[in-house]
Amino acid sequence: MAVPDVPVKLIFTREEDTQHDYYRPSVTSRFRGALDAEGAPLAWVNDYTTLDGADDEAHILYRVPHQAYGAVKVASPVPAGAWRSVEYSWHAFFVESFIDELANEARRDPLEYRRMLLSDKPRHLAVLNLAAAKAGWGAPLAAGCGRGIALVECFGTIVAQVAEVEVGTSSPPRVRRITCAVDCGVVVNPDGLRAQVQGGIVFGLSAALYGAITLERGAVVQQNFPDYPVIRLADCPDIDVHIIESNSTIGGGGEVGVPAVAPAVVNAIFAATGVRLRELPVVSGVITQG
Repeated sequence: MAVPDVPVKLIFTREEDTQHDYYRPSVTSRFRGALDAEGAPLAWVNDYTTLDGADDEAHILYRVPHQAYGAVKVASPVPAGAWRSVEYSWHAFFVESFIDELANEARRDPLEYRRMLLSDKPRHLAVLNLAAAKAGWGAPLAAGCGRGIALVECFGTIVAQVAEVEVGTSSPPRVRRITCAVDCGVVVNPDGLRAQVQGGIVFGLSAALYGAITLERGAVVQQNFPDYPVIRLADCPDIDVHIIESNSTIGGGGEVGVPAVAPAVVNAIFAATGVRLRELPVVSGVITQG
């Protein structure tokens, strides 16, 4: 067979692309904490695995007097590559899940607990409060539903998200609504920022709910959308994005919608069921109410 003396376009099939790609790193994190008599955290200890070395993204926004971090570099034969929002995507899940656990241990509302630990950060508080207000935080919900909140600062931008999730007794969780507040400093193109944040939320939600890659005998099992699903229109929640304009330095907009999604969702699931999820993706089985 002769190849003509013209450019030839070659493209992977979806199956080839899914099974021969660079994948999001597999990471884990262990936390320990100590509370004072009022329930405020005195100590925060976080040891986590990494492929490349210590991550600044592991450091927290909250006022905790004693903090310690340890990174353990773990090699993997699975090729890994950059993922939208990079290290923030997993450290936000770790940190914002654990701060909720501390709030529960202290028997405090998760929103009020964060407010207490951010009293010296008015810009962060404004973002947190706006997301909570627009989401109707504290308003009654139907049985089996819960709200969860998460706050992240990444790429010079502050983002808070509230997820409203419905959990059935025999069906996977359904994310009904995500309310987001964002402060990226001076906003050049509000519609563009809003669209980027919405897209990041859908991207992050797909990964949080469904994004499992498994290997058998050294090969990736998943091939196409039937066994590696993403959010479809029928599954997509209502998404509200509210922008705070400030005089701060311009921050990023392309990746900032991703990190807060997963912790907001698992925190909402805990609020609805009392079941604490510490692994992703969420839809690896049916969650029963505890």
